[in-house]
Amino acid sequence: MSSIADTFRDEAAELLQELEAALLALEETPEETSLVDRVFRALHTLKGAGGLAGFDVVAELCHEAETTFEEVRSGEHPLDRELVSLTLAAKDLLRLLIEAEFGGAPVDPARVSHLLAAFRQRLGETASSAGGSSLLTDGVSSGLSTYRIRFRPGPGIFRQGIQPQLLLGELCRLGDAVVVAQLDKVPPLDQLDPEECHVYWDVILTTAEDENAIRDVFIFVEDDCELSVQMIDADGLLDDAGDYKKLGEILVERGDLPEEDLEKFLAEKKRLGETLIAAGVVAGGQVDSALAEQDRVQRLRRERQAVETSDSIRVKSERLDKLVNLIGEMVTVQARLSQLSNGREDAALLAVAEEVERLTWELRDQVLTIRMLPIGSTFSRFKRLVRDLGDELGKDVMLFTEGGETELDKTVIERLGDPLVHLIRNCIGHGIEAPEARRVAGKSAKGRITLSAEHSGANVLISVADDGMGLDRDRIRAKAIERGLLAPQAEVSDREIFNLIFLPGFSTAEQVSNVSGRGVGMDVVRQAIESLRGSVEVGSQPGRGSCFTLKLPLTLAIIDGLMVSVGGEQFIMPLADVEECIALTRTDRAATHGRDLVNVRDEIVPFIPLRETFAVGGEHPEMEQVVIARLEGKRVGFLVDHVVGEHQTVIKNLGRFYHGVSGISGATILGDGHVALILDLPQLAERAEQREQVAWK
Repeated sequence: MSSIADTFRDEAAELLQELEAALLALEETPEETSLVDRVFRALHTLKGAGGLAGFDVVAELCHEAETTFEEVRSGEHPLDRELVSLTLAAKDLLRLLIEAEFGGAPVDPARVSHLLAAFRQRLGETASSAGGSSLLTDGVSSGLSTYRIRFRPGPGIFRQGIQPQLLLGELCRLGDAVVVAQLDKVPPLDQLDPEECHVYWDVILTTAEDENAIRDVFIFVEDDCELSVQMIDADGLLDDAGDYKKLGEILVERGDLPEEDLEKFLAEKKRLGETLIAAGVVAGGQVDSALAEQDRVQRLRRERQAVETSDSIRVKSERLDKLVNLIGEMVTVQARLSQLSNGREDAALLAVAEEVERLTWELRDQVLTIRMLPIGSTFSRFKRLVRDLGDELGKDVMLFTEGGETELDKTVIERLGDPLVHLIRNCIGHGIEAPEARRVAGKSAKGRITLSAEHSGANVLISVADDGMGLDRDRIRAKAIERGLLAPQAEVSDREIFNLIFLPGFSTAEQVSNVSGRGVGMDVVRQAIESLRGSVEVGSQPGRGSCFTLKLPLTLAIIDGLMVSVGGEQFIMPLADVEECIALTRTDRAATHGRDLVNVRDEIVPFIPLRETFAVGGEHPEMEQVVIARLEGKRVGFLVDHVVGEHQTVIKNLGRFYHGVSGISGATILGDGHVALILDLPQLAERAEQREQVAWK
């Protein structure tokens, strides 16, 4: 594919996302006219870009949808749920059409014809014309052109049954227009013939259409009118250097002012427009029209210049990923340099190493910041899912989002889509009641799902909450006993009961449906979140709803770690999980009578001995240290030989032979070339809990 097509593919993805978001927002607040403009602009831009890139069918479908929303924008066509659904279907088809051009599955032409006919039917047109030929003029482009148009109808135009205001309305629908009525030819009232037209009009039109499309508006009156169409500005075609023409130049070009008169009045050094009107040389309407032209072109040029000098650029994600990898290698080399300089008595080398470390850390932070994206764009995608799934299940549900400006690493965002889909489907399928059931319970018939995000230290908390019936504790417990997952007499907390829904194959649904009942989904959520070094917690209140909270790291590339050693082996703990470190002597251990507990300021905290956990040989040192971490709201310690200190940790994935090893999330290369394992503290704690090695509070 050409570079133009590749660029169009990227732009189209953003435009389609913007189109869907605007349509769903418009359905919620149909009185918001700015949303109609958003829909229209997205369709218009997609049409122009598609035509330029050679995607004629895409452009044609956009044209029909755009025409419909132009009627909505002008108040000539109603906006209803059916039109929103039709345009959403068109958006889905546009995405498939574009994917087909890049090797995706081919699209049945009948689907295109059906949608084209549906839009034409909405406008009262016949569907018989949906034969697939392009409706666009040859001049369609992604750029906009501005035209100066003067329309002077013949005096007898009214006798022909033609209304000039309708022609002007059709002209305005081609783009953004300013219309100025010229009244200087209207005779005095005692000489006025009401059957004759004495008014003419100047129009400044900014449009993606060409001159032929403009002249076609007047095709039935072209023999009985004076029509002048002149391009005065075009995106990328005309010179943008400097300011636009001065008022006098515009009036001379239009033929409203002789050039010799301009020179005479300029010599008076007064405001030209006011002077010309006062002298009766030109009419006030002609000056107004010239000023409107001047303002329009200058504004367009300023906007283009602002875009061209924008401080943002589009970069392929593969290049960004490579840059992050290079930064990771630099961090490793910097650690090696620091280690070498610390081992030599060379003040100059040490100073250089410290400067390289400072620059490396700053560069690391800047590069990681580039990878950060607001999560709001991901949140907006789920409004369509909620809408469609609610319709499928006969439930009235609305999605509300909070904290969309919260930034997260792009890799995390990309891998977060599927877990959020499963959670939202679970909320609608299991949590939100049918409208009638909600009314009986004293609730609004419209269910509510809230998707929110917020920063919490080095992590981001993402919550999916609903105001439905909540999780049925007794039902979950009964299902677990039925499947042999829980002893009938077992005493378990709500947290443990709710966590059962994450087990593979576990479901409380009585019947299998498209949404629930197969026991897949929630286990996928947990696996996906844990693969991102995150965790998921569940909270629920009967009759008031449930809430799933995902705790995720800001980035997956480089983290601040705490290096510890056990028997000569080095391990890395994520520093964001660590609260404090305390010393533990052999006397302290003996006082607990073999139980792995430590007293931290009168609080008993369980700890996990990493030497035994990883079967590291050797004797315990006289003085050990316990690293206290807070995991899922509880404090747990990890017993190590020594705490080495903070370490900039470049995360490397383990090979396939070590994939899925419990308690290990990755590895890093140290400055001396050795490999240190990165510990997954929540997994280690969970494994210890399952083996009943820790006395949990």
